[in-house]
Amino acid sequence: MIKVGIIGVGTVGTSVAQILRDNADVISARAGVDIVVKSGVVKNINKSRGLDIKLTDNVDDILNDDEIDIVVELMGGVEEAFEIVKKALKNGKAVVTANKALLAYHRYELQEIAQDIAFEYEASVAGGIPIINALRDGLSANHIESIRGIMNGTSNYMLTEMIQNGMSYTNALKSAQELGYAEADPTFDVGGYDAAHKLLILASIAYGIDAKPEDILIEGIENVSKDDVEFANEFGYAIKLLGIAKKDANMVELRVHASMISKDEMIAKIDGVMNGISVVGDKVGETLYYGSGAGGDATASAVVANIIDIARSGKSKPMLGFDKPMERGLVLKPARDIESKYYLRINVSDKKGVLARVTKMFEDNDISVETMLQRPSSKESANLLISTHCAFERDIQNLIDSLEKLEFVNFRPVMIRIV
Repeated sequence: MIKVGIIGVGTVGTSVAQILRDNADVISARAGVDIVVKSGVVKNINKSRGLDIKLTDNVDDILNDDEIDIVVELMGGVEEAFEIVKKALKNGKAVVTANKALLAYHRYELQEIAQDIAFEYEASVAGGIPIINALRDGLSANHIESIRGIMNGTSNYMLTEMIQNGMSYTNALKSAQELGYAEADPTFDVGGYDAAHKLLILASIAYGIDAKPEDILIEGIENVSKDDVEFANEFGYAIKLLGIAKKDANMVELRVHASMISKDEMIAKIDGVMNGISVVGDKVGETLYYGSGAGGDATASAVVANIIDIARSGKSKPMLGFDKPMERGLVLKPARDIESKYYLRINVSDKKGVLARVTKMFEDNDISVETMLQRPSSKESANLLISTHCAFERDIQNLIDSLEKLEFVNFRPVMIRIV
């Protein structure tokens, strides 16, 4: 019998315990051994959770229990969780976690500590979608050329409502909060940080890149407006918050931002709170992974799958999928050197000569305009909606800084990358 201790018996932790109880017959058959939850750690010991397991508010009751074989860490956070997981590993206990923030900052340290002790983390990226195992095992024969992922259901729901139902950003956020998709403070989701943590985990498996959130380009969807949606629709684009990893020679791009993407691409058709990740391998070509990226049962399903894997094998495969550098010489590409097409919304005073001066500034920054539309904004102002041919990030940022200083530009131009 395998005994499990859960640290953090909240929504996901409760679902893990329920799945292990309700599906015990099929889980036992697939694992080859019975798996039971012995105890769980909670903050509020008096709150009823409808589970027939021992509850405690002292994490050491699990970490120091010799009968517990697997520790499931679902408490969230970074540094406290790191110390707890380290202690579990040093006590010889296998670990399963869904904690993307922990791994975004400490994945390489944890791999070094774990060594041959099983450490699994499928639920840390895209909930119930088995993308970790796909990258680490199913695509292990490939050089990974690129990853593009919709990895945050809150942002995807909001953008879907804005595109399909004409909602404003404010109303889309309100709807997401009312439905429980967004927190009262939604910054972590709409600001791109949640997706960035997940992207860093996938990039480590694909490329062996050891980067932290502070090292990469992270932007959210807060500035997307109805004008941007109308432009996207007119020119055949969907707008998605994408996490992008792409290899270019000996450099790897890592970035999270709102993106305009052709509606013909499969990933552009992933709507609502669903997640989807496109992976391109040099031998297999493009593969697409789609499913529920959040929620108690979907995330718990991935956690339990990891528990079953550990019960079957007893020891760990390399946590990140490799014991030595996979591709020597790969380095993180500086954000300023990223090359892309761009869309800009420039709100200007509606007067003579403005368009000519704006066009001249594009020329001065060596940026070629592909399309341009003008839409009225008010009686005295207009929005210039412009898309470019490929340009460097540094040139676009210089252009935006220069445009912002012009007396007829009413506020800092909004930019969305076209990928």
